[in-house]
Amino acid sequence: MVRDGYFYALGLGVVAAAVWLLTHSYLLVALPLLLAAFFLWFFRDPERRIPSGSGAIVSPADGVVTDAEWIETVSGSRLRLSIFLSVFNVHVNRSPVSGTVRLVEFRKGQFLNAMNAECVLNNEQTLIVVDAGGYEVSFKQIAGLLARRIVCNLKAGDRVERGQRIGLIKFGSRVDVLLPAEVNLMVKKGMRVRGGSTVLAEFTGNANPSNTAAVI
Repeated sequence: MVRDGYFYALGLGVVAAAVWLLTHSYLLVALPLLLAAFFLWFFRDPERRIPSGSGAIVSPADGVVTDAEWIETVSGSRLRLSIFLSVFNVHVNRSPVSGTVRLVEFRKGQFLNAMNAECVLNNEQTLIVVDAGGYEVSFKQIAGLLARRIVCNLKAGDRVERGQRIGLIKFGSRVDVLLPAEVNLMVKKGMRVRGGSTVLAEFTGNANPSNTAAVI
């Protein structure tokens, strides 16, 4: 359980107690209690079995793959995956690979629907780039229509492990991942994935500086 869930639930519990003292109405008390139960459920943080394959790149989030496309960058072709998180998904985010964090950059922006293609450029977001030892994987935590806060616990220079918890996005949101060209894609559009345990792709190239990924 992410501690934020306890804070929300405690606050709503206080509201429920106050409503009961003022009204003695079971019906009115039920609403804050139901909301408290929802927040405890929403901020769940289940354990995951992390794949051990050396080239495995795992999903940074739970959700549905909404896009899987090749794009051209200044560094060459890259594979971009988009994962949509509904309000019903686990919202704890995890590192796709083991390595050293090269960049953490927060950008203020709008709160467009996370299904909107323009949200990648315009929405509030945090970009994280991880050097996996000769190649890099970039991923973005992107706020959505309901998501109004992005939490990232990383800073440049940190060491992360594949599947390690790195933060969360509150409520509906999106995570985009930019992969090096030398990968075998293991998922497809419409597939449901689980953060830390679903393998998105397997790196098949030789790790060297020429394989570094462009920033999304």
